[in-house]
Amino acid sequence: MRLTIGMITISSLGLSSLTIWTIGKMQQILVDSHKHNIKEIAERFLDDFRIYSQMTPREIALQKASDNLATTDTFLWVKSSDNKTLITSTNKFSSLSTSQLPEIINGANVSVNNKVYKIYDHYFVFFRKSIKINNKILVTLFVAQDMTRDQAMFLMMVKSLSIINVLAVLGIVFIVLFYIKYSLQPLRQLNRMTEVISIKDLGQANLSIHKAPSEVKELAQTFSMMLSRLSQSWEQERQFVSNVSHELRTPLTIVHGYLQSVLRRQSNLTDMQREALETAASEAQNTINLLQDLLDLARADSGYLHLHIEICIINDLVTEVVEMAKNYSQRVITVEETNYPIKAKADYSRLKQVLLNLINNAVQYSEANTTITIKLSQQLEQATIQVCDQGYGIALQHQSRIFERFYRVDETRNRSTGGAGLGLSIVKTLVEGMHGSVTVRSRLSEGSVFTISLPVPGLRS
Repeated sequence: MRLTIGMITISSLGLSSLTIWTIGKMQQILVDSHKHNIKEIAERFLDDFRIYSQMTPREIALQKASDNLATTDTFLWVKSSDNKTLITSTNKFSSLSTSQLPEIINGANVSVNNKVYKIYDHYFVFFRKSIKINNKILVTLFVAQDMTRDQAMFLMMVKSLSIINVLAVLGIVFIVLFYIKYSLQPLRQLNRMTEVISIKDLGQANLSIHKAPSEVKELAQTFSMMLSRLSQSWEQERQFVSNVSHELRTPLTIVHGYLQSVLRRQSNLTDMQREALETAASEAQNTINLLQDLLDLARADSGYLHLHIEICIINDLVTEVVEMAKNYSQRVITVEETNYPIKAKADYSRLKQVLLNLINNAVQYSEANTTITIKLSQQLEQATIQVCDQGYGIALQHQSRIFERFYRVDETRNRSTGGAGLGLSIVKTLVEGMHGSVTVRSRLSEGSVFTISLPVPGLRS
């Protein structure tokens, strides 16, 4: 749009400037033509005056010379050196009445050097010439010529030029719009191609555009090279995370096992030693869980996270998860379910992991005396599980980002109280891997509702 407006503005200014210059030039040519005519009339007046002055008195010679050159479009008069009108031509001048002629005479005194002078809807040009005898100014000759007809034709031509100019601008607008739309088509095609590229497609992405300018082809090639480098960087990062997580998980599991073994033989430990070992064991377990989450995400990114999708009875799964959650959280957890079994297509163990993550999230971000509610329902095409809490809630600006990796709403919470920011990312990855979806609805100080939707048996995933 900016490019179109810019080109149209430049074109309009160019055409308008050319039109104005043409109109001014035509007006100048028209005026110069009439000026040339009345200059010739003035020269002939001098010749006639010299001839008549040899045979008649001066005033009679002036009158005869002016009457001889006057026409219906040309009017002459002579003034003395003290600005008194001596004679005027006696012809019927144009369509002006005799009473209107004095205004022409007076206008000539002011506008004799102007290009065009308008009187009573008529247009005139004036010329003045002094008649000298013995190098002394004897009288001053004034010549006025009516150019109304030519001026009317000129104004009609100006109007036509203006209309042509407007039509030309409109034509340029349509041509520019079509040209720009055609020229930007390869860029739109490139934009559509890049919009659908996901992380999984980075390695195979090849932006190739035919019938495009060389600059756009170079841009597409540069994009392809950039996507290839991004794919390599992403693969290296994923591989690094996977390798580090795998290599660290085994020794940490061994360390955690030894710590648990020592804690079971705690009769020889002091209170300070027992507390230190319990802290070390807890941190080791947290780190093992974090590494497991990283491994799951790395497998999902590389397409190696295999899910065993089967038909599950959601009621039984939720009951089992709630019993597990009550044991470690000591919280009141209620289930609102239907009086009929709800079936869904899911990975049983992974769905348990998802629900435990959401319940753990609700426990961490709500007061101990509040209730956590699990709601089950089924529509025609999907089964729905809702995890509801009465906690602190999530601000609107954070709700669109809480499923991002390592994103935490409260940056002041440490890993032991707020987690590493991977729980909800794991939830989203696993649910989408089961062809479902997860959403959140929350208000500050009122709580949050996480909704899981899964496909039901008999429908296409």
